[in-house]
Amino acid sequence: MKSLAIALALLATTPAAARDIARACVTGDAVAAPLLARRLAEGTGIATCDPKVAPIRFAMDVTAPGFVIREGRGGTRVSARDTLGLVQGAGWLLRKADVAPGRAVVTIPRRLAEAPTTDVRMTQIGYRAKNNSLDAWTVPMFERRIEDMALWGASGVQVIAPVSDDAPNSPLFPQAPIPTLRAIGEAAHRLGMRFALYYPMLGDYADAGRITKETVALDTLLGQLPRVDDLYVPGGDPGHTAPARLFPLMKAAADVARRRNPAATVWLSTQGFDAKGLEAFYAELAKQPTWLTGVFAGPQTRDPVAIQRRRVPARYRLLLYPDIAHTMHAQFPIPEWAPEFALTQGREPINPQPGAQTRIWRHFAGLHSGFVTYSEGVADDFNQLLWFRLGWGHDGQDAAADYARMFVGDARAAAIPTRLEANWVGDPAANAGIDATLTAVDAVWPGRAADWRLDSFRYRAVYDALVRHRTIAGRAGRPEGAQIAALRQRLDDLAARLFATARLQLSVTKFGASHIERGANLDRADTPLADRGPDRSRSAEGALYDDFGNPQAEPHLVRGTNGVNDPAMFGAAIDGIADRTMADGWRMAQLTYAEALYDAPLRLLYTGLDAKRCYRIAVTYAGEDYTLPIRLVADGVHEIHPPRQRRSNPETAEFAVPAAATADGTLELAFTRPPGMGGSGRGAQIAETWLIPVKDAR
Repeated sequence: MKSLAIALALLATTPAAARDIARACVTGDAVAAPLLARRLAEGTGIATCDPKVAPIRFAMDVTAPGFVIREGRGGTRVSARDTLGLVQGAGWLLRKADVAPGRAVVTIPRRLAEAPTTDVRMTQIGYRAKNNSLDAWTVPMFERRIEDMALWGASGVQVIAPVSDDAPNSPLFPQAPIPTLRAIGEAAHRLGMRFALYYPMLGDYADAGRITKETVALDTLLGQLPRVDDLYVPGGDPGHTAPARLFPLMKAAADVARRRNPAATVWLSTQGFDAKGLEAFYAELAKQPTWLTGVFAGPQTRDPVAIQRRRVPARYRLLLYPDIAHTMHAQFPIPEWAPEFALTQGREPINPQPGAQTRIWRHFAGLHSGFVTYSEGVADDFNQLLWFRLGWGHDGQDAAADYARMFVGDARAAAIPTRLEANWVGDPAANAGIDATLTAVDAVWPGRAADWRLDSFRYRAVYDALVRHRTIAGRAGRPEGAQIAALRQRLDDLAARLFATARLQLSVTKFGASHIERGANLDRADTPLADRGPDRSRSAEGALYDDFGNPQAEPHLVRGTNGVNDPAMFGAAIDGIADRTMADGWRMAQLTYAEALYDAPLRLLYTGLDAKRCYRIAVTYAGEDYTLPIRLVADGVHEIHPPRQRRSNPETAEFAVPAAATADGTLELAFTRPPGMGGSGRGAQIAETWLIPVKDAR
């Protein structure tokens, strides 16, 4: 028996010889079979099958979780317990096949069985004006994208309700929201996927009449859509209802959803609450309402996911709601991101991150039962599809290879996501790998069925090279030459192509983006980068200077945790940049800042000070346009100034440092915002400091 088991194990893992499936007849299922045949025909140019070639057959099998692929003399058999499983089996064949005109070669094991490691694997589709692309998409474009999601392992798709923190219409809408959302839901159900609705509660619910009005509106919307399988309501971002009122409102909403679909799940998030509100939320959960399925942990939540899992009763499932779209002012900011990139490419650039997204996934392993990734269009396309593969136990490298085969048609494209991620490490002027990345992208040759995705990689690679060479020229004080002009023209050309093919809105003026911070970074490609450094009037005084937000020039910043063991950076100093440019009259050093989140202090540490001297601290308070009171304390006990709001943005103010704080030759400074606040957690933002020795001794 032991030898038989070994033989069976070897049979299960031994690959068959690679075979060409381009001419294989695909049969057995009304959804997966024609989908596979159509996608193969797109890449190979072969529209008819050959009965002499070993066929591919799809079959239902209630015992097969995920999907099973068997290769034998009679051909290839794909089995699963439902339509979606069969589609995902077809996805495996498409991701692993080397497709070119006239052929599609894939090596299929004798037996392959795959199943997801998490139940919920979704992403959010926002058909709304703020989106960087999808508000200009047609129904066929959405149907294609939902197919891609299913083929890559998604369990469903979530749409944002037409009423959210957004304009009711976009000038780019091909048609009204309701027909589009209805078509998205129908496409999802056709593929066997779940259709989920993200429904913010934006009103004031002080009386029963307002609750009734909201539930009637929800019921009306549900009646206009295909069956809604999952209802997601954020506690905030957007929304502002206190838990004591939110939970009764949610019970009424759950009743409405389940009258339409008795099997609907209902989810509520912890977003937006201040400390008091979050405790009230946990108190309501402790009553264990039976109408609630679970909690989703998204951006703008005070408690880390691990704490939420401990505080949420075990009967409720916990989902991740990771922000995969944003690089700064975000749930997972890029650690120590160079300000030249932040200033130009902005918060919502094309951002493949195979390493960082895989690390985020691993960090939260064991705390959740699935995810809905928060997206703003297609700039984060690679990250979206990567998360689906993470939900099946794969990683960034595996996903990149699949992405290259399925969407580009050249295996060399598999290295590009990792190269682009490495472009953003360190000082762009010193990173010669940026030029090598552009050379590598330019060497990729698109296949017959390649789509806009290769152009998106090229746009990022060209933009990175443009920033690098503009930075070098600016720091050297020389004019921008022909190389930079050529890169700039390529950027324009690629942006136009991406709008034509993916409706990616990389400019407000040229392509109708809703705002420059909504992915329209073409409009920042020429912004000045040359100014660097402090107001030099302090240098003669022997000041110790920090230019916060510039990772190369903040020597006294206490960084705290890092992006590996704390990807949301709850315990870290975060480099950021204001929503301004030097064209607004700011120096670069004023534009960049460091900050800490929620109640965590932003700390500076000085050592080797002259214990016989007194010191003063000059601070440039600058950052985002809103302002919060900031308190400054030395060594945890000496208040340098009480909570104060800056009087302008930026504002530089100077304060005496108590002599007792530097008597031992060291000084620790802590900047804090008011404790207990909710929202994004941001606001303790400091752009520059000068620690200035006073001329006279003590």
